[in-house]
Amino acid sequence: MGDFKAAFYKGTRPGMAGIYNRLVRWIGRGPYSHCELIFSDGLAASASWMDGGVRFKRIEFDPEHWDFIGLDPDKESTARLWFAEHDGQGYDLMGNLRFLCGIVRESTDRWYCNEALGASLGMPDPWRLEPNGLAVFLKEQVRGNR
Repeated sequence: MGDFKAAFYKGTRPGMAGIYNRLVRWIGRGPYSHCELIFSDGLAASASWMDGGVRFKRIEFDPEHWDFIGLDPDKESTARLWFAEHDGQGYDLMGNLRFLCGIVRESTDRWYCNEALGASLGMPDPWRLEPNGLAVFLKEQVRGNR
């Protein structure tokens, strides 16, 4: 059994996905372009364009491409329940594009990675943060709980 944590992708995929990785990092002014929640049993959850939306998945996390932030274990069961209730909902491409064009609004039944993680952890208005902003927010929470 592992720890309950968030994983932030700092790698660059080949092809068009790599262009998207770079664009997200540039817009967010940080090293991350995607995030996953990792439950203590090793199962990961997120919303992914490549996987069609909200999903659970087994992932081998290469520490060279991912950074990890330990999370409050008391939030794990609520986060898992959120993902179970939203499993299969679509990816919110238009909502994700709002970081490029502020007039685009997020969907009420589709999600992007950082929005899904934030919602599952009980954050108000999780659509406001991209992966880099969410990482900063979670690191500050961890510091505040010491």
